[in-house]
Amino acid sequence: MSIDIDPLRETDGITVTDHIENTQFEVYTDRPVDPRPRPGSDHYFPVDASVAVETGSIEIPRVAVVETRAGDGTLLTHGDCYAMPDGTYHVGINPAPTKLYFAFESGFSVSTTDRTTRIDLDTPETVALGFRSLHQTPAGTITTPTDPESLMDAVSLLGSALQTTSPERSFPTLRGHPPLIEPGEEFRVPERVEPVDSGVRIVVPPEYRYLYPVVSLAYYFAAEVVPGDAPRIEGDGWTYPLEPGFEARTAEVLRQSFHMDCLTRTEGFYPVDLHERETTDLDLDWKRLYDLPLAERLGEYLDVPFEAVEPELPQWTLTTDVRPDPENVEMLPFVAGELSIVRSPETVTPADEDGGIGVGFLRASADDAPAASVPPGPNGSDHPVSAVDEFGGGEFVRGGASAEATPDADPVPNVDPVRGADASADRGAVAADADFVRPEPVDTVEHAWVGDGVPLDANKATLDAYHRRLEAGQVEQSRISVLVVCNDEQMREEGDVADLYGLRDMVQFDIEVRHDLDRGEMREALASDVDFLHYIGHVDDRGMQCADSYLDLTDEDLEIGVSAFLLNACQSYRQGEALVHRGSRGGIVTLSDVANSPATKLGRIIARLMNSGFNLRTALHVAKRELITGHQYIVVGDGATTICQSRSGGAVVINAKRQNKQVNISTNIYPNGPYGVGTLSTLNLETVSSNYYVPAEIEAFNVAKNDFQNFLELETLPIFMNERLSWTDTISFN
Repeated sequence: MSIDIDPLRETDGITVTDHIENTQFEVYTDRPVDPRPRPGSDHYFPVDASVAVETGSIEIPRVAVVETRAGDGTLLTHGDCYAMPDGTYHVGINPAPTKLYFAFESGFSVSTTDRTTRIDLDTPETVALGFRSLHQTPAGTITTPTDPESLMDAVSLLGSALQTTSPERSFPTLRGHPPLIEPGEEFRVPERVEPVDSGVRIVVPPEYRYLYPVVSLAYYFAAEVVPGDAPRIEGDGWTYPLEPGFEARTAEVLRQSFHMDCLTRTEGFYPVDLHERETTDLDLDWKRLYDLPLAERLGEYLDVPFEAVEPELPQWTLTTDVRPDPENVEMLPFVAGELSIVRSPETVTPADEDGGIGVGFLRASADDAPAASVPPGPNGSDHPVSAVDEFGGGEFVRGGASAEATPDADPVPNVDPVRGADASADRGAVAADADFVRPEPVDTVEHAWVGDGVPLDANKATLDAYHRRLEAGQVEQSRISVLVVCNDEQMREEGDVADLYGLRDMVQFDIEVRHDLDRGEMREALASDVDFLHYIGHVDDRGMQCADSYLDLTDEDLEIGVSAFLLNACQSYRQGEALVHRGSRGGIVTLSDVANSPATKLGRIIARLMNSGFNLRTALHVAKRELITGHQYIVVGDGATTICQSRSGGAVVINAKRQNKQVNISTNIYPNGPYGVGTLSTLNLETVSSNYYVPAEIEAFNVAKNDFQNFLELETLPIFMNERLSWTDTISFN
């Protein structure tokens, strides 16, 4: 059992220890108690452990919301101060270090102080207490040889993290983090990693290129993965082929089954008004499907042609390319845990072999940068903004040396200075040994890359960064620290981004701005315990330019304490990669020279988005919508890194168009942190009455002026008003 419950020794109550999350907390009672084991069926929601105690009150040492349901699960009320008459109740406490549920038969009252939440029963009663691990930390590490057949046994255990095999596992809090995988000579499974018998088998040839793309399916279906000739999914009495088009078919199965689970789960614990259920064209017996075992339910899902489901599906958020190499096996649990669509490309196009686009975009100086060096926009289409409009004149790419005027030279008209140092053209170029690759385009919002090479337009994901995500755990700090470093006088304008951090109610920021740091000061800054570093200045292959010289993060024996960063300078990839290898979780870097004006704009956009709780990948996605130069930037490390939680939970982007005195709204909600794929969401507008599941696009038409203005005042969010990026705190609809 992952959770232990023991009586307290020095006061009345119990202590709860979650061995998966390594958390411990106390629940207080009004008398000594002797917790007795109780079946999990006492509780409306799934639990890992359940006990019964005799008590007249229950108190937890934190301020929480108390959710009350009737004996049949109907939601009655929630809040922090109310009373209920005699009855049979299921009560949930949120937040708590574990999911925490009570079940009892008595009237009661709820009260809170500035530190505690208390439930007082009308009469002392037997109370069943249920606990479920949040399971955001793996239960253990599976050791396995890395040949494909041995690895299949490890992948078959990814689904051990699921809290249920019902459709409710489409909620992120009921999935849990898959166990880790590490190479070893013998196959070993830790005690707390127990297989789930879902009745689903995935058959694939014993090759990495077939095994890697099914890891998300293996996790979500708690499926056994076995070797065989023809790729397929099997259940009791049914078979679903995964060819032709193996990788595309696996992506379709993930999207279709997840969507249909979200529709089916409205028959269970949360019978909410779900937009996708209300608008589906699928004529199925959802109640019967809900009651079926996982394998039978999946078989009936897959009897529905994908073409019939596809028009209803939201745009999936993440595709991850995992090169079919044994050294990438440790990344598989992280990729599966994000429910990413997975591809495993055996070959990839080097950037210098794609017709000159990659080479021109990344390496050309001002003298030889071709017009064709403008990269394609999302999904391969041309971006609507031209390079000339973006830069206000001049060439698209400018080498560090060519854009710098010497003291004796005449000023160069209409040239926007770049962020490379005053080095030679050779020093300003990308390192000769940089292996740039151009992955195949994706249909998802975000794209990650696992393997050798520097990917254009994709997150370079690394194992050390993902492990730091686990080490970070649930950070409960009261203040967010941001350090803005500007090491160039001509770039002081971007230093004003400090004013954009901390624009949040209920979230406190410590913001420091420093200028012209020397090497010693820069070393100290990098070693400091800072949540986000926003660096403005010059970078070349000598390192980060400081007031007295260069600090090369790839050579120096540096101590890195910075959690996340934006290195808004030319050619900052290698320096940012070094930060991740030495201790950071992730950051945003550049692959080429960047002109100062668009770099300043992008820096301000990223600052506001990180302040609003966006993760690195989604923040850069939004920036790319506004600036073509955003394609010169990529994320390194853990693209899911945030510096604070958004007020709405998910990452919200509003799209609006004025229609006379009304507004049409389309709002994109992306998975973010604990609010992952499958989270319920809605808009706080009277015209929107249904819930949606994340990732969601929620539309509202003919919204009145006053309603729209009130909506904008709820939270500071990015809003594309008539296709141009603005912010909800700067728009006044008059």
